[in-house]
Amino acid sequence: MITLKTFLEQKPLFYAHIDYDRFPHIYQRIASYFTLPKIIHVVGTNGKGTTGRFLAQMLHAQGLHVGHYTSPHILRFNERVWIDGKEASDKALEKAHKWLFECLREDEKNDLSYFEYTTLLAMRLFCQTCEYVVLEAGLGGEFDATNVFSKILSIITPIGYDHEAFLGNTIEAIATTKLNSIQTDFILAKQRYEEVNGIAKKIALEKKVRCMDPHTLLQPQRLEDIDNYTLQEGYPPFLRENFLTAYSALTFLGYDMKPERIKIPVLSGRFQKFLPNVTLDVGHNPLAAEAILRALGKKKVVLIYNSYADKEYEAILTLLKPVMKRLEIIAIDSPRAVDTTRLEEVARGLKIPISRYTKIDNNEEYVVFGSFSVVEAFLRRYHEK
Repeated sequence: MITLKTFLEQKPLFYAHIDYDRFPHIYQRIASYFTLPKIIHVVGTNGKGTTGRFLAQMLHAQGLHVGHYTSPHILRFNERVWIDGKEASDKALEKAHKWLFECLREDEKNDLSYFEYTTLLAMRLFCQTCEYVVLEAGLGGEFDATNVFSKILSIITPIGYDHEAFLGNTIEAIATTKLNSIQTDFILAKQRYEEVNGIAKKIALEKKVRCMDPHTLLQPQRLEDIDNYTLQEGYPPFLRENFLTAYSALTFLGYDMKPERIKIPVLSGRFQKFLPNVTLDVGHNPLAAEAILRALGKKKVVLIYNSYADKEYEAILTLLKPVMKRLEIIAIDSPRAVDTTRLEEVARGLKIPISRYTKIDNNEEYVVFGSFSVVEAFLRRYHEK
């Protein structure tokens, strides 16, 4: 039988068009093979990874068996599937792949997208041992592969502009398709755009579910404890919000713990301190750039950056200009990459000093930012030296 690695290499990572009916139909046929754990669905534009990992760690600290599904990965596919504090092993993934191959018809194997297949693969592993699964949506929400599973709670992280070709080019359209994934009560994290709050309340009324503010789920003393702890640990503002949102979900689920028992998640590329002077972040939209800007405060850094052509790179560079000493462009191996000449043209127009990335200077502080591809390119070059 073909290995998981070889099978996935045959599937494209990106699609110009998505058939939204395919996955629900295939899952409906094989749903009886899955005994689902309790699922918490995490949907949004930014902060899904760290919010989900915080919650998974909190639940695991209760002595529960917990899975966390996140995407995409940076260097190893195993990064996507976390169970009880560890990434899934190659052996476990291959075993799940063999099982799934036996369940699916030949046409289904071929038709399923990369993300759809790997979602089923992860769920097979979670069903074997987990009591709870924190399931991160991929693109969107309403039509995302992760939305076929029944859930006990949804968490809506900050919603902003991203993937407009699939989700719409207004905040209203993007928020609507993400919030339409809701099946039951949901927690709405602090939002950048007021329109999101209005749409969330409207959908909650239509579906007769509760739209909950993280702050209202927690007692004043616990809010103070979380605030003091995250300040003491030096969490940047967006991580403090993500911690609070995750903790409110833990409370909703009927559990409690001291905040200091949870540390910043070791989640590759999510404001990760890779070296004392190098921070990695896979953010790739203006909302993520705003979060980075607040996290850096008055600090000046060298930005190692590149972008996909369909992203708002000019808006991102404009936002980050106040904290940039200079821009260092790193090459990425993707047909979606913006033309380097165009990126240089934008930087010059903004009067940002630019150069090509070559190596890390220990006397400078760096932020590697722009996408999973940018962080991957940086890590591969760093480890090759």
